[in-house]
Amino acid sequence: MKPRIQRHEKIIELVRAQHYMSIDQLAKELDVTPQTIRRDINLLSEENVLRRYHGGATLGDVLESELQQGKRNSHQEEKNAIAQLIADQIPDNASLFLSIGTTMEAVAAALIKQRRNLRIITNNIYVASMASSRSDYIVIITSGVVRPIDGGVTGVATVDFINQFKVDYAVMSTHGVEEDGSLLDYDYKEVSVMQAMMNNARVKFLGVDHTKFNSNALVRLGNITEFDKVFTDRAPADNMRKILDSAGVEWFTPPTR
Repeated sequence: MKPRIQRHEKIIELVRAQHYMSIDQLAKELDVTPQTIRRDINLLSEENVLRRYHGGATLGDVLESELQQGKRNSHQEEKNAIAQLIADQIPDNASLFLSIGTTMEAVAAALIKQRRNLRIITNNIYVASMASSRSDYIVIITSGVVRPIDGGVTGVATVDFINQFKVDYAVMSTHGVEEDGSLLDYDYKEVSVMQAMMNNARVKFLGVDHTKFNSNALVRLGNITEFDKVFTDRAPADNMRKILDSAGVEWFTPPTR
Protein backbone atom coordinates (compact mmCIF):
# COMPACT_ATOMS: atom_id res chain seq x y z
CA MET A 1 0.00 0.00 0.00
CA LYS A 2 1.40 3.41 -1.00
CA PRO A 3 1.87 6.05 1.70
CA ARG A 4 -1.13 8.35 1.82
CA ILE A 5 -0.80 11.98 0.87
CA GLN A 6 -1.84 14.64 3.38
CA ARG A 7 -5.11 15.37 1.55
CA HIS A 8 -6.14 11.72 1.84
CA GLU A 9 -5.48 11.79 5.56
CA LYS A 10 -7.66 14.89 5.88
CA ILE A 11 -10.47 13.23 3.92
CA ILE A 12 -10.30 10.21 6.23
CA GLU A 13 -10.34 12.50 9.28
CA LEU A 14 -13.44 14.34 8.04
CA VAL A 15 -15.38 11.19 7.13
CA ARG A 16 -14.41 9.52 10.40
CA ALA A 17 -15.79 12.50 12.31
CA GLN A 18 -19.01 12.91 10.29
CA HIS A 19 -19.51 9.30 9.05
CA TYR A 20 -20.66 10.74 5.71
CA MET A 21 -19.32 13.65 3.68
CA SER A 22 -20.52 14.70 0.25
CA ILE A 23 -18.06 15.29 -2.57
CA ASP A 24 -18.97 18.99 -2.60
CA GLN A 25 -18.41 19.30 1.15
CA LEU A 26 -15.01 17.65 0.91
CA ALA A 27 -14.02 19.77 -2.08
CA LYS A 28 -14.93 22.94 -0.17
CA GLU A 29 -13.12 21.84 3.00
CA LEU A 30 -9.94 20.96 1.11
CA ASP A 31 -10.14 23.72 -1.52
CA VAL A 32 -9.85 21.34 -4.47
CA THR A 33 -12.15 20.41 -7.34
CA PRO A 34 -14.91 17.78 -7.01
CA GLN A 35 -13.09 15.76 -9.68
CA THR A 36 -10.01 15.57 -7.43
CA ILE A 37 -12.15 14.39 -4.51
CA ARG A 38 -13.80 11.72 -6.68
CA ARG A 39 -10.37 10.35 -7.62
CA ASP A 40 -9.28 10.42 -3.97
CA ILE A 41 -12.41 8.58 -2.85
CA ASN A 42 -11.93 5.95 -5.55
CA LEU A 43 -8.35 5.33 -4.38
CA LEU A 44 -9.35 5.13 -0.71
CA SER A 45 -12.25 2.83 -1.61
CA GLU A 46 -9.78 0.42 -3.19
CA GLU A 47 -8.09 0.21 0.23
CA ASN A 48 -11.50 -0.39 1.93
CA VAL A 49 -10.88 2.71 4.03
CA LEU A 50 -13.83 4.58 2.51
CA ARG A 51 -16.94 3.48 0.65
CA ARG A 52 -18.28 5.63 -2.17
CA TYR A 53 -21.94 6.28 -1.56
CA HIS A 54 -24.57 8.59 -3.10
CA GLY A 55 -22.32 11.43 -4.21
CA GLY A 56 -19.98 11.21 -1.26
CA ALA A 57 -18.15 8.82 1.01
CA THR A 58 -18.94 6.82 4.11
CA LEU A 59 -16.77 4.65 6.30
CA GLY A 60 -15.19 1.64 4.64
CA ASP A 61 -14.58 -1.68 6.36
CA VAL A 62 -11.25 -0.55 7.86
CA LEU A 63 -12.70 2.56 9.51
CA GLU A 64 -15.93 0.75 10.45
CA SER A 65 -13.90 -1.83 12.37
CA GLU A 66 -11.96 0.91 14.18
CA LEU A 67 -15.20 2.72 15.00
CA GLN A 68 -16.93 -0.39 16.29
CA GLN A 69 -14.00 -1.26 18.53
CA GLY A 70 -14.08 2.26 19.87
CA LYS A 71 -17.81 1.95 20.57
CA ARG A 72 -17.27 -1.21 22.58
CA ASN A 73 -14.75 0.58 24.74
CA SER A 74 -16.56 3.90 25.18
CA HIS A 75 -19.36 5.16 27.42
CA GLN A 76 -20.00 1.67 28.77
CA GLU A 77 -21.18 2.95 32.13
CA GLU A 78 -23.71 5.21 30.42
CA LYS A 79 -24.90 2.36 28.18
CA ASN A 80 -25.33 0.08 31.20
CA ALA A 81 -27.39 2.75 32.96
CA ILE A 82 -29.63 3.15 29.90
CA ALA A 83 -29.96 -0.62 29.62
CA GLN A 84 -31.10 -0.89 33.22
CA LEU A 85 -33.76 1.78 32.68
CA ILE A 86 -35.08 -0.16 29.69
CA ALA A 87 -34.97 -3.53 31.45
CA ASP A 88 -37.03 -2.06 34.28
CA GLN A 89 -39.80 -1.30 31.76
CA ILE A 90 -39.91 -4.76 30.14
CA PRO A 91 -42.12 -7.25 32.02
CA ASP A 92 -41.64 -10.99 32.29
CA ASN A 93 -43.20 -13.06 29.48
CA ALA A 94 -42.84 -10.24 26.93
CA SER A 95 -41.94 -10.52 23.25
CA LEU A 96 -39.51 -8.01 21.77
CA PHE A 97 -37.25 -6.98 18.94
CA LEU A 98 -33.67 -6.04 19.85
CA SER A 99 -31.68 -4.26 17.16
CA ILE A 100 -28.00 -3.81 16.35
CA GLY A 101 -25.57 -1.92 18.57
CA THR A 102 -23.54 -2.08 21.75
CA THR A 103 -26.31 -0.37 23.73
CA MET A 104 -28.66 -3.19 22.73
CA GLU A 105 -26.09 -5.70 23.89
CA ALA A 106 -26.11 -3.95 27.27
CA VAL A 107 -29.92 -4.17 27.27
CA ALA A 108 -29.73 -7.90 26.61
CA ALA A 109 -27.30 -8.33 29.52
CA ALA A 110 -29.65 -6.40 31.84
CA LEU A 111 -32.69 -8.41 30.76
CA ILE A 112 -30.91 -11.71 31.30
CA LYS A 113 -30.26 -10.78 34.92
CA GLN A 114 -33.83 -9.93 35.87
CA ARG A 115 -36.51 -11.04 33.37
CA ARG A 116 -38.10 -14.45 32.84
CA ASN A 117 -39.68 -16.17 29.84
CA LEU A 118 -38.82 -13.61 27.18
CA ARG A 119 -39.23 -14.13 23.45
CA ILE A 120 -36.50 -12.18 21.69
CA ILE A 121 -36.20 -11.64 17.94
CA THR A 122 -32.93 -9.97 16.98
CA ASN A 123 -30.65 -9.20 14.06
CA ASN A 124 -27.69 -8.91 16.43
CA ILE A 125 -25.72 -12.15 16.68
CA TYR A 126 -24.11 -11.06 19.96
CA VAL A 127 -27.52 -10.43 21.54
CA ALA A 128 -28.71 -13.82 20.30
CA SER A 129 -25.65 -15.53 21.76
CA MET A 130 -26.09 -13.82 25.13
CA ALA A 131 -29.84 -14.38 25.41
CA SER A 132 -29.65 -18.04 24.39
CA SER A 133 -27.86 -18.76 27.68
CA ARG A 134 -31.29 -18.57 29.35
CA SER A 135 -33.21 -21.84 29.00
CA ASP A 136 -36.55 -20.08 29.60
CA TYR A 137 -36.03 -17.65 26.68
CA ILE A 138 -37.07 -18.23 23.09
CA VAL A 139 -34.43 -16.54 20.94
CA ILE A 140 -34.93 -16.09 17.20
CA ILE A 141 -32.23 -14.64 14.98
CA THR A 142 -33.23 -13.12 11.67
CA SER A 143 -32.14 -14.28 8.26
CA GLY A 144 -29.94 -12.00 6.17
CA VAL A 145 -26.32 -11.05 5.63
CA VAL A 146 -24.02 -10.78 8.66
CA ARG A 147 -21.82 -7.67 8.87
CA PRO A 148 -18.44 -8.83 10.16
CA ILE A 149 -17.69 -5.50 11.82
CA ASP A 150 -20.46 -5.71 14.43
CA GLY A 151 -22.38 -8.95 14.05
CA GLY A 152 -25.42 -7.17 12.65
CA VAL A 153 -27.72 -8.98 10.22
CA THR A 154 -29.24 -6.81 7.48
CA GLY A 155 -30.74 -6.94 4.01
CA VAL A 156 -34.03 -7.54 2.22
CA ALA A 157 -34.34 -11.03 3.71
CA THR A 158 -34.01 -9.53 7.20
CA VAL A 159 -36.87 -7.09 6.58
CA ASP A 160 -39.06 -9.88 5.17
CA PHE A 161 -38.31 -11.99 8.22
CA ILE A 162 -39.18 -9.21 10.69
CA ASN A 163 -42.48 -8.57 8.90
CA GLN A 164 -43.68 -12.05 9.86
CA PHE A 165 -43.95 -11.07 13.55
CA LYS A 166 -45.94 -8.79 15.83
CA VAL A 167 -44.28 -8.22 19.20
CA ASP A 168 -44.91 -6.29 22.40
CA TYR A 169 -41.79 -4.12 22.29
CA ALA A 170 -39.23 -2.86 19.77
CA VAL A 171 -36.04 -1.77 21.53
CA MET A 172 -33.42 -0.02 19.45
CA SER A 173 -30.79 2.66 19.23
CA THR A 174 -29.54 4.88 16.42
CA HIS A 175 -26.42 6.78 15.46
CA GLY A 176 -27.71 10.34 15.66
CA VAL A 177 -30.58 12.57 16.80
CA GLU A 178 -30.81 15.98 15.15
CA GLU A 179 -32.22 19.10 16.79
CA ASP A 180 -35.62 18.63 15.11
CA GLY A 181 -35.86 15.05 16.40
CA SER A 182 -34.83 13.33 13.16
CA LEU A 183 -33.18 9.98 13.80
CA LEU A 184 -30.18 9.18 11.59
CA ASP A 185 -27.99 6.23 10.80
CA TYR A 186 -25.44 5.52 8.08
CA ASP A 187 -26.53 2.13 6.69
CA TYR A 188 -29.77 2.20 4.73
CA LYS A 189 -30.09 -1.58 5.03
CA GLU A 190 -29.93 -1.36 8.82
CA VAL A 191 -32.45 1.49 8.79
CA SER A 192 -34.88 -0.60 6.74
CA VAL A 193 -34.68 -3.36 9.35
CA MET A 194 -35.30 -0.95 12.22
CA GLN A 195 -38.26 0.59 10.42
CA ALA A 196 -39.75 -2.89 10.03
CA MET A 197 -39.26 -3.49 13.75
CA MET A 198 -41.02 -0.22 14.54
CA ASN A 199 -43.93 -1.10 12.27
CA ASN A 200 -44.41 -4.50 13.90
CA ALA A 201 -44.25 -3.59 17.59
CA ARG A 202 -46.99 -2.40 19.92
CA VAL A 203 -44.61 -0.27 22.01
CA LYS A 204 -41.37 1.34 20.80
CA PHE A 205 -38.38 2.17 23.02
CA LEU A 206 -35.32 4.19 21.96
CA GLY A 207 -32.07 4.04 23.95
CA VAL A 208 -29.42 6.66 23.10
CA ASP A 209 -26.57 8.08 25.14
CA HIS A 210 -25.84 11.82 25.16
CA THR A 211 -23.22 11.59 22.40
CA LYS A 212 -25.93 10.67 19.88
CA PHE A 213 -27.70 14.02 20.16
CA ASN A 214 -26.74 16.33 17.28
CA SER A 215 -24.53 13.60 15.82
CA ASN A 216 -24.56 13.47 12.02
CA ALA A 217 -25.35 10.55 9.69
CA LEU A 218 -26.71 10.00 6.21
CA VAL A 219 -29.90 7.92 6.32
CA ARG A 220 -33.11 9.01 8.01
CA LEU A 221 -34.75 6.41 10.25
CA GLY A 222 -37.71 8.48 11.37
CA ASN A 223 -38.41 10.91 14.18
CA ILE A 224 -37.90 10.58 17.91
CA THR A 225 -41.60 11.36 18.39
CA GLU A 226 -42.50 8.01 16.80
CA PHE A 227 -41.28 6.27 19.96
CA ASP A 228 -43.31 5.76 23.11
CA LYS A 229 -40.38 6.15 25.49
CA VAL A 230 -36.82 7.47 25.19
CA PHE A 231 -34.00 6.45 27.53
CA THR A 232 -30.77 8.39 27.83
CA ASP A 233 -27.98 8.96 30.34
CA ARG A 234 -28.45 12.75 30.58
CA ALA A 235 -31.49 15.00 30.49
CA PRO A 236 -32.16 16.16 26.91
CA ALA A 237 -31.60 19.79 25.98
CA ASP A 238 -34.50 22.20 26.41
CA ASN A 239 -35.59 22.13 22.76
CA MET A 240 -35.53 18.33 22.70
CA ARG A 241 -37.53 18.12 25.92
CA LYS A 242 -40.14 20.39 24.33
CA ILE A 243 -40.34 18.13 21.27
CA LEU A 244 -40.75 15.03 23.42
CA ASP A 245 -43.19 16.57 25.86
CA SER A 246 -45.41 18.07 23.16
CA ALA A 247 -45.61 14.68 21.43
CA GLY A 248 -46.39 12.88 24.69
CA VAL A 249 -43.15 10.87 24.58
CA GLU A 250 -41.90 9.91 28.03
CA TRP A 251 -38.17 10.23 28.61
CA PHE A 252 -36.07 8.64 31.33
CA THR A 253 -32.62 9.23 32.75
CA PRO A 254 -30.81 7.40 35.58
CA PRO A 255 -31.54 8.70 39.09
CA THR A 256 -28.98 11.18 40.33
CA ARG A 257 -26.58 9.80 42.86
